[in-house]
Amino acid sequence: MVELLAPAGNFEKMKTAFNFGADAVYMAGKKFGLRAFADNFEIDELKTATEYAHSLGKRVYITLNILAHEGDFTGLPEYVKYLEDIGVDAVLVSDLGIMEIIKEYAPKLVIHVSTQASVLNSYAIKAYARLGAKRIVLARECSLEEIKKIRANIPAEIELETFVHGAMCISYSGRCLLSNYLTGRDSNRGACAQACRWEYFISEKTRKDEKYQIEEDERGTYILNSKDLNMIEHLKDLIDAGVNSFKIEGRMKSPYYVANVVNAYRRAIDNIDKMTPELMEELKNELVKTSHRKYTTGFYYGADDKECLESSYPVQTHEFMAVVIGDFDGEKALIEMRNRFAVGDELEVLSNGDTFNKIIKVEKMINLNGEPVMDAKNVQEQLYLYTNIPLKKFDILRKKI
Repeated sequence: MVELLAPAGNFEKMKTAFNFGADAVYMAGKKFGLRAFADNFEIDELKTATEYAHSLGKRVYITLNILAHEGDFTGLPEYVKYLEDIGVDAVLVSDLGIMEIIKEYAPKLVIHVSTQASVLNSYAIKAYARLGAKRIVLARECSLEEIKKIRANIPAEIELETFVHGAMCISYSGRCLLSNYLTGRDSNRGACAQACRWEYFISEKTRKDEKYQIEEDERGTYILNSKDLNMIEHLKDLIDAGVNSFKIEGRMKSPYYVANVVNAYRRAIDNIDKMTPELMEELKNELVKTSHRKYTTGFYYGADDKECLESSYPVQTHEFMAVVIGDFDGEKALIEMRNRFAVGDELEVLSNGDTFNKIIKVEKMINLNGEPVMDAKNVQEQLYLYTNIPLKKFDILRKKI
């Protein structure tokens, strides 16, 4: 069965990903990964996270995928040895120098080659395999037809991983120059400023004082900004092409985003041979309930639907209101508020079980002192929500906007 791989920007997101059906997560320590502004994991937390994942029969991959400068290797030998000692399942690498350090100091570590390496062909894959790589995260620019040819030309034991969902960069497999050029923050070393999301103007050479916003409609456009990838309808095509792991982007996204997207893809994978039009429509609808830009299938189907320029404004139809932190006792469940809601509101359940998309009409809430609460407005307040729906820990409650 194909692996579902989810982002884990912190411990809460990791637990959320596993609860909603991820087989594995990718995460980073405080150094050497490409999301320096995610919460990430302290050194001791990596050990705790790995032990937690293994207790569930799940896997943990650690990102070491910066494009390293000469000064970036300080502490790396000790770090990779530590990752080997705590038993992480693999590390993601894009730099040959980092790969050499791993081979010397932590030879038992499994190496996955990051999409940052821009691997587009079977010859590069076989070269990386000779260097010890067990899996290749293909460049996002690979089409399905190219993936099929690649699979036919490499040994079966070499695994292929591809992105199926999430934000994309206007760059080659994420190797952006714009952020560093404009701000001094190097996206290839984990400090992306998301300069591609900014609003841009142009000027004509002889009229430098006249600035013109580049517009398509009343919202304007952002000329370096991509739509989000969404392959929920095409997972069978990826499996048939020989992909072993489906990767979801989003270590900077919210726990609600992780829950929503992982849940949809888990249900799609589990029903891939018995998918109905009704279920697919429901899953497609799920993916507009959390923050996203307009969707695209990226480069998978060739030139007809490449990553496309799009407005920078993300949209969603539902908002994250609360997370369930205590199991249902027959009449109520303990929840933690995340956004304001009140008695009279209708909340929708996001769950990995049978209560998925059930509606709760909020009629009664009490705080931990037993006092009635009509308006849940205190940040992250813990409340007992009365309902006849058997909520369970990690379920999420959302509200239609």
